[in-house]
Amino acid sequence: MKKIFTGCLLVLLIGQSGCKKDFLQLDLGTTLPEEKVFSDPLLTTRFADNAYNFMIDDYGRLQDTYKGTTGQLTDEATGVVNSLSAIWAGNYLVASTDIANTYTRMYQGIRIVNTVLTNLDQVPWAGSPYNPQIVKAQMLFLRGMFYFELIKRYGGVIIVDRPFTPTEEIDLPRNSYEQTLAFILKDLKEAEDILKVESSANYSPVAEWDPGEYGRPTVGALKALRAKLLMLDASPLHNASGDPVKWSLAAAASKEIIDMNKYALQSDYNSLLNVDNSPEYIMIKVRAPRQIGGFLNDFVMSPASGGAQGLLNPTQNHVDLYEAVKRATPTGPIVSSAPINAAGSGYDPQNPYANRDPRFYANIIYNNMTWQGRQIQMYEGGTDFRIGTNTFTRTRYYCKKLWPEIYRAGATARTLINYVYFRYAEVLLNYAEALNEANGPTTEVYQNINMVRARVGMPGLPVGLSKNDMRTRIQNERAVEFAFEDIRWWDIMRWKKGPELVSQPLNAMNVARNGTSFTYTVIPVEAAYQRMPFQERQYLYPIPLTEVNKSKGILLQNPGW
Repeated sequence: MKKIFTGCLLVLLIGQSGCKKDFLQLDLGTTLPEEKVFSDPLLTTRFADNAYNFMIDDYGRLQDTYKGTTGQLTDEATGVVNSLSAIWAGNYLVASTDIANTYTRMYQGIRIVNTVLTNLDQVPWAGSPYNPQIVKAQMLFLRGMFYFELIKRYGGVIIVDRPFTPTEEIDLPRNSYEQTLAFILKDLKEAEDILKVESSANYSPVAEWDPGEYGRPTVGALKALRAKLLMLDASPLHNASGDPVKWSLAAAASKEIIDMNKYALQSDYNSLLNVDNSPEYIMIKVRAPRQIGGFLNDFVMSPASGGAQGLLNPTQNHVDLYEAVKRATPTGPIVSSAPINAAGSGYDPQNPYANRDPRFYANIIYNNMTWQGRQIQMYEGGTDFRIGTNTFTRTRYYCKKLWPEIYRAGATARTLINYVYFRYAEVLLNYAEALNEANGPTTEVYQNINMVRARVGMPGLPVGLSKNDMRTRIQNERAVEFAFEDIRWWDIMRWKKGPELVSQPLNAMNVARNGTSFTYTVIPVEAAYQRMPFQERQYLYPIPLTEVNKSKGILLQNPGW
């Protein structure tokens, strides 16, 4: 752990090496001693803001900082991303992306937080526009967020609540999962208590943050993080017995957010990630409109639309999760729906993209749809697919949700693709899931899941579902509602459904053109993009070997690694 808890601290330029002990780097050519920084409220708050830079903050991040999503580790998507192959094979010890790098990144953020919290009392705050309690609340929230990212990957980890000096012995044992959970909950409670009563020049408990400060934690964000943490704790990964008390606690945490009467579903599902502000946003990563750069050009977009390579390829497995719908008239409201494999659903395998859950059309680019003023061509010889060329889709689908239509060859227009930490639909579905596990499919369970479905015009779920049937429908609802939003992988892990959903055979759609019509055949994805059988040990990532090896036998590895 020495490389994580020692090194220099930065005010503007973030790094962990090449600095003298006890100095804070202000810019590339200037260093300030620690006592100087914490003698100035402005420098203190600027240094504290550095901690935000260590948060997880984008969907594509598993290679080259913009390729590879966690959805590509699941049944949601596949595609050519070199760094994913080791994870697909279950060989996590050589994988350095989400597995090893996140461990170091979170502890770097934790060190900044601990340095700020340790020095807050020595800062001369009197007469400044800054309230140290508001700074403290932000640091506690961020430490809770960093530890949440650790606990969901590794289980119990080393708890550190102060900065270490370079000469201290810091080969420390891991804390238990229960201790790590309790530590996060304590930080969140203290931060929430502060934000409910304290004010500063740019924050008040009623109006919260000024517009220029959007993206900092609020009471709602604290509650949302707590709700996600308690959902993790109540799920089979950490609740093998299905203890209903844990599920009740998770349900109550989500109900607190609902009872705030502060958030609502955005009316338009199609633009959920692309707006400046939304009643559905509880907390997002604030981003400037994106250029056609790495994430879009070199990862998401079809080469036929100007992309270098379209590597984020939704699977047929994911496409099959969108229900078939029926309407009284071709353009009328949906009157009924059912899974495509249900008797009488109306699903036509030779017209597979007609009459589907409206979220399908918001999330997926498919053959013969109109896109950027042309018809998408996923057949051999078409512009959007090439056999044997891995720069094109391997499944005959591209991801529409992360590819706004304005991004095309020669275009200069830009738009937002926000990274969402918490949105209200997840609160509603968390509440429905937790309540179903605690009490069965009550009226409230139906009300909350149906609210999410109604937003896109989907009818309510059929009455009379059993608890198990409702669980299945909620899990399916989460898969389509949060498609490509960095949620599916973590859901599968907490549900302990790896063998069923991660290592199931992945399918694609073969499209053959016959004059003006098409023939559709479901086929397996090539072997190179399939996954090895999921093993029990994969539910928790291994602690990076560099940390284990230098700990003198004190830092114990996760089981099976």
